[in-house]
Amino acid sequence: MGNFLIVYATRSGETKKIGELIAEGIRINGHSAEIKKVNEIKNEKDLDGYDGYVFGSPTYHGEMISSMKQLLFLGERAALKGLPGGAFGAFGWSGEAPERIFGTMKNIYGMKMTGNPLMLKASWMGGGRDMAQDYGKELAKLAD
Repeated sequence: MGNFLIVYATRSGETKKIGELIAEGIRINGHSAEIKKVNEIKNEKDLDGYDGYVFGSPTYHGEMISSMKQLLFLGERAALKGLPGGAFGAFGWSGEAPERIFGTMKNIYGMKMTGNPLMLKASWMGGGRDMAQDYGKELAKLAD
């Protein structure tokens, strides 16, 4: 059974809600998931001890929240290579943040990523709940 860390940045709380639904999907598949707000991760050692990682940020003005950028720099010094990973985020218009997080995790960290980042306008819109839980289930399969 794998243990996943889900780290999110949020301004309105929607990205947290999406992360919680991803965690449900991971747990449905028999794994555990811990959710932390990005400011709870102080150094790369705070990333130790997990079997998979999921990072999420909303997109504002075409960018991720700055605290998520700081987390990504910490992640470069953590031992994440080859581990399961995913990225997600809420967005209003464009959705660049999850794509940039996903690219960093795949290309810089060398993680084993899900097919694509999860990008939702909101957890409650257009099947968002099911899509987020399904994303968690797909992540869990990477740890089997």
